[in-house]
Amino acid sequence: MNDYIEARLDFEPVHEAAATAACDDSLSAPQMETATDVMAALLCDEGFESFEPDDRGLTAYIRKEAFDEAVLKNVLQMFPLEGFTITCSLKTVEGEDWNHEWEKNYFQPIVVDDKCVIHSSFHTGFPKCTYDIVIDPKMAFGTGHHATTSLIIGKLLEMNLEGKRVIDMGTGTGILAILAAMRGAAKVTAIEIDPAAEINARENVVTNGHPEIDVRLGDASLLKGLECDLFIANINRNIITGDLAAYNAILAQGGMMLLSGFYESDIPVIMQTAAPLGLTESAHTVKGDGWTCLVLKK
Repeated sequence: MNDYIEARLDFEPVHEAAATAACDDSLSAPQMETATDVMAALLCDEGFESFEPDDRGLTAYIRKEAFDEAVLKNVLQMFPLEGFTITCSLKTVEGEDWNHEWEKNYFQPIVVDDKCVIHSSFHTGFPKCTYDIVIDPKMAFGTGHHATTSLIIGKLLEMNLEGKRVIDMGTGTGILAILAAMRGAAKVTAIEIDPAAEINARENVVTNGHPEIDVRLGDASLLKGLECDLFIANINRNIITGDLAAYNAILAQGGMMLLSGFYESDIPVIMQTAAPLGLTESAHTVKGDGWTCLVLKK
């Protein structure tokens, strides 16, 4: 079972020595939001997968085998914003402790658009909705709490998925694939590169009554030979731009893509790759600190 590295980054303002005593020792809310947004974008480019900003800074997670402390130190040294210092502390979150970490700190029932409720098997007292999804996260990210996941959920609730072929790339817990199946998709394929997450997704699709969802372990190379009407990828900007041609190759003419895992400011970067492939922006939605869901049409 994979372990994760938790990087805790605390931001503190730098004051002139003579004025230090009279200054507040914390950043303003807009300053902190800007700082954590920029830091999350930089860390996302280096393989970090999940981010939890707060009024003191940012907590970021990366798979242990993908972590390089020298890379993190370089990001901190080259951080483009000025006026504050960044204190970093690291710890390992062991695989067997991951469920406990989510239950304790992050995972509470969530309702999206009053239509979809996401909860764990240990939750009680959550509201009834048309779509009730049970997710026990274990080592896998994607409980609906992060803005990128809930943005895609919102789009899936709007779309007509009856009879559609859907691919969910980087499925994590399987939550998006499960909702697509619940919404009437004819065939759903969920692909996940992390072995522990793939196992968790298999468990979750069965728990939610959709064992027909085809959960596969691997990367974009598994797309060869598949076809879809809707392609979903909630990963990060660099992976999406690197694999976008492979996504597009199996998307039917007139098909749609829901892409997330990046910020609204990243859309021009995505479109530099998407436009030459014949993909056009249909819409995009924004939530939280600028996270976006980009809707593309072929």
